Amino acid sequence: MDMRALIYGLAMVVIPTWGLLAADAPAAAESEKSPAPVKPLIAVYELAGKLVEGGQHKQSLLDMDASRPLTLFDLTRSLGRALTDSAVKAVLLDADDAELDFAQIQEIRSHLLALREAGKDVWLYSEHLTNGIALLGSAANHFALMPEADCGFNGIYAESMYYKGLLDKLGVQADVIHIGDFKSYGEAYYRSGPSSYAKQQQETLITSIFEQLVAQVASGRKLPPDKVRGLIDNGALTAAEVVSAGLADELLYRTELVERLHEKYGKEAKFDRKFQLPDLDGPDLSGLLDVFQLMFHSKSDAAKSKKDYVAVVALDGDISDASVAPVRSQILKLIKDEHAKALVLRVNSPGGSALASEVLWEAADQWKRAKRPLVVSMGGVAASGGYYVASPADRIFAEPGTITGSIGVVGMKFVIGGALEKLGITTDAIQRGKNAGAMSITHEYSKEEAEMIRKSMTAVYATFKKRVTDGRGKALQGDLEGLAGGRVYSGKEALAIGLVDELGGLREAIVHAKRATKLPKLEVRLLPEPKSPIEGLFAKPDKDETEIIRSGAAPSLRLRQVVASGGLLDALPPAAHAGVERLAGRIEAFRASPILLLGPELNLRW
Repeated sequence: MDMRALIYGLAMVVIPTWGLLAADAPAAAESEKSPAPVKPLIAVYELAGKLVEGGQHKQSLLDMDASRPLTLFDLTRSLGRALTDSAVKAVLLDADDAELDFAQIQEIRSHLLALREAGKDVWLYSEHLTNGIALLGSAANHFALMPEADCGFNGIYAESMYYKGLLDKLGVQADVIHIGDFKSYGEAYYRSGPSSYAKQQQETLITSIFEQLVAQVASGRKLPPDKVRGLIDNGALTAAEVVSAGLADELLYRTELVERLHEKYGKEAKFDRKFQLPDLDGPDLSGLLDVFQLMFHSKSDAAKSKKDYVAVVALDGDISDASVAPVRSQILKLIKDEHAKALVLRVNSPGGSALASEVLWEAADQWKRAKRPLVVSMGGVAASGGYYVASPADRIFAEPGTITGSIGVVGMKFVIGGALEKLGITTDAIQRGKNAGAMSITHEYSKEEAEMIRKSMTAVYATFKKRVTDGRGKALQGDLEGLAGGRVYSGKEALAIGLVDELGGLREAIVHAKRATKLPKLEVRLLPEPKSPIEGLFAKPDKDETEIIRSGAAPSLRLRQVVASGGLLDALPPAAHAGVERLAGRIEAFRASPILLLGPELNLRW
């Protein structure tokens, strides 16, 4: 159960494809006697693809893309500015092509509700009614569907994939040790279905998410929850029936929507598809000279701000030496910057390496020792190692649908002796030392080796719990062991037991960080600054000779190539394809370290 996928893949990119919503001509020049009236402005957000957290790309010499992704920080900042700009009369959102996780949808929804409370109109247009679109639409006061919209408002479906059969065919065996009955990560590799503990946990988690979906849609559309459940169970609503039931307001084609907007806001209304957003197109690279200019004039992220600010730093994805290195490096640089007055650590991670989690925890602890506020904003998932690095925060924010907790440890190695035999490879080993061969990939753990690994895992688990108790203190509701053991919670449940302090998104975390500094007019900066792949390739490194950063090695085990050799990988559906890719990466991760802090994998069809 990949928790991250649990919730709708994230991310969105503002792409100017609303051809009919082209921006109007520039405003008329100011009159000498009185300023010209400000044209009504409609901020248009067309969201496509994943909405990334930190905007960092993996650079490749073959990747010459000059555009950079839209980040959650960009989008929420733009919506926040729309809230206070008197010229903005309405926002228009089209998220049909967006891949958003549950927490991101909830955060965007909260911004839309704030806009409505400020007296601004919120329009949502969709050609597909999904759970996510229904949630966003419940925050709009003008929710329009295409007359022949595809409606799939059918509830939550969670499907976990188990790879034991695949590994058996490949001659690979997963040898797994758990600390915590509910620490179910790894079951996918040695079982054909979930354990009773894992099943119980999945049921509780899915129920929480489903109830949030029903309650929020019902509240936004002013419908009884039982009616919303009935509409979900219907399973075959037409667009007309959706409107008749009250889930949407009207049926319109795009051309009719444009006409309706002009009728309401006037022919002079300006449609702004880039309202208060950064330039996502990147530098013009029409010729080789442009590339050379980029190479020799790239700016370093090390340039310090001359104004006081709140720094937002994102940890996005599995925790490894490679993934934590830039985050740790950025935090250590901020400690030396007197203008960095508070840190918001955005965590969107199911965990990973126990050692790398400790490395990043230490950097966060160093920030706290500098006596400056540390606030954590949890994304779609901040579980296991993701919770470990969040634990020292002064205050933790999570969306109701955030997946968190999973305080436990899993140890595992993949035994490929059978695969080697199938390839005609034999081995011969010489050992000095009783447990010297514990991490051999040719045989499973012996009883003595398993006990040795378990002893190390028990020590890691004790450290994990200490990090949590030291960080959370009296906020925890009850004995930590009763809350840990690998148990996973939604953000709503985590609030009740003290694992998080407040429900809210990145916006609320930033506001709290500003208030904690007790300083007026602080800027907010996302660091490192997002770059396109080609800008990242040519960016000047930030050198700090006083720090040694562990970078980690690139994966070398290519299970995906073995599967792909028979044409199977390309034939798999997207979820299974991604699962095999993830399996290959996890096998490599366990080769590097036998002890990981990883939450359970859960794939939700949203």
